[in-house]
Amino acid sequence: MSYIIQRFLASIPVVAMVGLITFTILHLAPGDPAAIIAGEEATKQEIAEIREALGTDKPLYEQFVIWVGNLLRGDLGTSVFSRRSVVQLMAQRVPATVGLAVMAQLMAILIGIPLGVLAAWKARGVIDRLAMVFAVIAFSVPAFWVGFMFIWLFSVNLGIVPVLGYVPFSTDIGLYLRGLVLPSLSIALVAAALLARMTRSIMIEVLSEDYVRTARAKGLAERLVLLRHALKAASIPIVTVIGLSFALLLTGVVVIEVVFAIPGMGRLVVDALVRRDYPIIQGMLMVFSVLYIFVNLLVDIAYAYLDPRIRYQ
Repeated sequence: MSYIIQRFLASIPVVAMVGLITFTILHLAPGDPAAIIAGEEATKQEIAEIREALGTDKPLYEQFVIWVGNLLRGDLGTSVFSRRSVVQLMAQRVPATVGLAVMAQLMAILIGIPLGVLAAWKARGVIDRLAMVFAVIAFSVPAFWVGFMFIWLFSVNLGIVPVLGYVPFSTDIGLYLRGLVLPSLSIALVAAALLARMTRSIMIEVLSEDYVRTARAKGLAERLVLLRHALKAASIPIVTVIGLSFALLLTGVVVIEVVFAIPGMGRLVVDALVRRDYPIIQGMLMVFSVLYIFVNLLVDIAYAYLDPRIRYQ
């Protein structure tokens, strides 16, 4: 337990650094939100009044202190354009993004790990070569291009799913899951390719160990050798890769939500980037950072479950 607390405390400076870098870059970047709000016909006096209302007329360090103080109270700020709370805007879009990320992660695991195990079992064979070709292609092709191809094939030509098929979870669970299949698969392929390649490398090394050879020499079924001995021994590094692949999914979510018109947090931050609505951008980056750190904390906890030799004391 103390180890988990230490890891949690160690993550606080990381989150703080992300916040500082994000705040500095956004406020030093070209463009003025006040000028954008005021429009091209606005006078300097009108723009100055808007800056004063937004608080951007204060020195940068003072703005940062105010932002940190609000952040510690759970206030991520107010949208420059809609004048609504960032927390409120994000809360409306969390279900779509979380559902997309979770389904994509599950797909990546269900595709990548079995493919990697199969490739390692038939190492240097036809199956291995085909699996690695798939992994290279899936890892190289951008997720948004895959999304467009899925729309063209399954929606436009085959008509299996509607082009804009997202339905809220509260409306219909079945249609909600159906609408997430194609966007989830679009971003899952990249993570699945990473999992497949790493699982293959780890499994090939494990399969060469003496205890695996002994299990085979005793006549144990190959399925049991792979699952009970080899995969179990390889589970810890594979879990680590799953944690790393989550970062790929988070970056893919932003683009895929735009491609499939999913009203999630990724689409919100893209709109905010276009408008330079920096309170939303700052809030989103902080949430994504915390979410990624939380997933890696879960990975650390999984280590103890998978390997009793690891003591979190």
